[in-house]
Amino acid sequence: MSDPVFLVTGASSGIGAATARQASQAGYRLVLAARSVDRLTELAEELGGDQRALIARCDVTEWPDQEAMVAVTLERFGRIDVAFANAGFGAARGFLNESPEQWRSMVLTNVYGAALTIRATLSALRQSRGHLLLTGSVAGRRALPGSLYSATKWAVTAMGESARQELNDSGVRVTVVEPGVVDTPFFDNPVSDALQPEDVARAVMFAVSQPPHVDINEILIRPTAQSG
Repeated sequence: MSDPVFLVTGASSGIGAATARQASQAGYRLVLAARSVDRLTELAEELGGDQRALIARCDVTEWPDQEAMVAVTLERFGRIDVAFANAGFGAARGFLNESPEQWRSMVLTNVYGAALTIRATLSALRQSRGHLLLTGSVAGRRALPGSLYSATKWAVTAMGESARQELNDSGVRVTVVEPGVVDTPFFDNPVSDALQPEDVARAVMFAVSQPPHVDINEILIRPTAQSG
């Protein structure tokens, strides 16, 4: 099979699942990675079963999981054309809110986990002259009051630019996608007039679908009604 391969972490819901669906429609074979295997199984069946979608249970904060994710991908599909470091979650604002354990898990997932995905997929992306994407946030462009989450997304913004500079002249493109408020399981309650996961997925696919000489480095996408 010669169809290109699109790997997504955090693929079990939200932006990750929406991107997987749109990538499948565009002809990609999928690697669906997350900690929740049950949700991945349902999504893989929806996208064509074992021949079109590979499930990889992966805690992005664990290097052996990331190594295994890439190894099984290369064994099954032989290549990685797009790697989307999407896994992440947030925390309530306020430096007296949330527990230190919650903070630790969020920082490890959002920052260390994204860095490990880059490390794990980099050689394969160089071989395919592929595309690396990271899920940032509007919160990674401006500081939010009392938000450690914002700090993690500032780190992702910097990581994307650092990766772009390292990969310059390699043929690998790098894009940081920076959504505003998205109606996903990230929030406890639905948000009116928010972006839908499919909106962000279209932005991802727009970046991926450009000619090889076009590298869209950042996409900042907000709901029309979002002021900041």
